[in-house]
Amino acid sequence: MSTNILLYKITLLLYFASTVLYLIDVIGRRTETGKIGRWILVGGLVTHCATVATRYVATGHTPVVNLHESLSFFALAIVAIFLIFDFRYRLTILGAFSCPLALIMMIIGAAATTPSPTINPALESWWFPVHVLLAFTGDAVFAVAAIAGVMYLMQERMLKSKRFSALYYRMPSLDILDSINYKCLTFGFPLMTMGIISGAIWAHSAWGGYWRWDPKETWALITWFIYAALLHARLSVGWRGRRAAILAIVGFLCVLFTFLGVNFLLSDLHSFRTMQGG
Repeated sequence: MSTNILLYKITLLLYFASTVLYLIDVIGRRTETGKIGRWILVGGLVTHCATVATRYVATGHTPVVNLHESLSFFALAIVAIFLIFDFRYRLTILGAFSCPLALIMMIIGAAATTPSPTINPALESWWFPVHVLLAFTGDAVFAVAAIAGVMYLMQERMLKSKRFSALYYRMPSLDILDSINYKCLTFGFPLMTMGIISGAIWAHSAWGGYWRWDPKETWALITWFIYAALLHARLSVGWRGRRAAILAIVGFLCVLFTFLGVNFLLSDLHSFRTMQGG
């Protein structure tokens, strides 16, 4: 077993343990398990960084060329962004939603493990890691925004129906959830914008054109317009609460389709087959 695969499996186990502890904290109202889960997750993140580093050393390129690598990198970004918000807000329940999402990506990535691929020579450029880092970080921020949106809608529904589950008593106020949503938007939108710009520059170096209107580029632009509309509505019209939460969720669904749906359902220059060399 290679060092990379071993580290990946250790990361997977740590994320699983953290997910279980976060869920026990939220459902069983045992706060000590959430604290333990937080530090196990930190350990998982450190191990995950080592996993990505060893993959980079083994392949010589930023490890996002196939499904296994991309899901792993996305999960790492989600965990890192969640921990930033967690250390700021101390919201265990946010971990009960974020950790399972990262864990699912890691499990699917484990099932999609393949030998280290070689990158298509046409795509070798220092803009590649810049584009990847900006895009995945922005997408991870929007993942947290969508999670906050889901929590907002759940809490609002319970308040209106006056039927309170165990989750209700662990959730932050609607104002805090809306604030998280807004902060994610103001942080994630510039990252997405810079990711698209760096991607266009990378495309020019690889294919000789800044924009080719292939499916991934088109869906990335659609997603950008959704978040641009949400940011405009928040700043100019005063949108907040339910409508902002719904649009944050819709935006992240578009992110997931751009990331996964385009690769498997549509022919695309950004597909994993195109990115890997022959």
